[in-house]
Amino acid sequence: MRPFQPDRRRALRMATLLAAPAFMPGTLLAQDYPSRPIRVIVPFAPGGVVDITARLLTQKLTERLGWNFVVDNRPGGNGFIAVSAAAKAAPDGYTLLAAHTGEFAVNPGLFPNVPYELDRDFAPITMISDTPMLLVANAQQPFNTVAELVAAARKAPGSITFSSPGNGSINHLAGEWFAVEAGAKLLHVPYRGGAPAMAAVASGEVALGVVAIPAVLPHLQAGRVKVLGLTTARRSGFNKDWVPAAEAGVKNVDASNWVGLFAPKGVPADVLARLHAEVVKTLEQPDVKKRFAEAGAELGGMSSADFAQRIRSDAARYKDIVQKAGIRPE
Repeated sequence: MRPFQPDRRRALRMATLLAAPAFMPGTLLAQDYPSRPIRVIVPFAPGGVVDITARLLTQKLTERLGWNFVVDNRPGGNGFIAVSAAAKAAPDGYTLLAAHTGEFAVNPGLFPNVPYELDRDFAPITMISDTPMLLVANAQQPFNTVAELVAAARKAPGSITFSSPGNGSINHLAGEWFAVEAGAKLLHVPYRGGAPAMAAVASGEVALGVVAIPAVLPHLQAGRVKVLGLTTARRSGFNKDWVPAAEAGVKNVDASNWVGLFAPKGVPADVLARLHAEVVKTLEQPDVKKRFAEAGAELGGMSSADFAQRIRSDAARYKDIVQKAGIRPE
């Protein structure tokens, strides 16, 4: 009987696989990615800015590439529920997180025991959008500019009220940041959400509000409120006449509400690179630019490294404001 002779081609294939470099599994994954729906976790209920942003982006990615997405809304717990779920997900590129300034820049400085860490648990992919906020006043207030507001607040510390969607929200911190840099004292009045916070300004229940652009527009057109300035360091493409606080003499204020895309730590580098490239290409589409511009948002698309650095910079500044203003979470 002849001894068993292994097929030479099969043996050659086996030898090639055994000698393959360590990165081949990731490379193969990237070539086939995605082969099933991608889940995008959102820390808010449907209808908010992060949810709308995530749904618009995933819709346009689907139209361009045929990829399938499932938006998974997990509101509550100051974002801890959703972000923790994303951090614990398998690092295969099939679970992503859409989150905003609050989860990664505000929470670490506001809460003593945040159950996740940016560098330990996540790979930032890119910023999707960045939206300035407006410092608006009820139309009947005597001040019409940032300088007049600062003068009035210094004259009567703590007598001028401002609303926000809640204690510890990005709007709240932006208002406190403005007050700290202005050397003034404002009285914060928290509400349960952006709509009631804006309604309080429009009705005159509070004097001021730090509000997202879309929420302001109907009241502005009806003459119930007036815009004093922006909370960002640069002017907005939405309305070039709105003056940043820094240009009005309140230096160093640069608070905006960005939304970004994240993956759990450990997703293969080539999958992350593909996600980044496709998101950036999608953000460059004219109809996408138009949709975001209509909401007063500027598009992101920066490198992953630049996005991570922006988050760290924002986190350091908000932590400083939390300490200076003595803000405590509810």
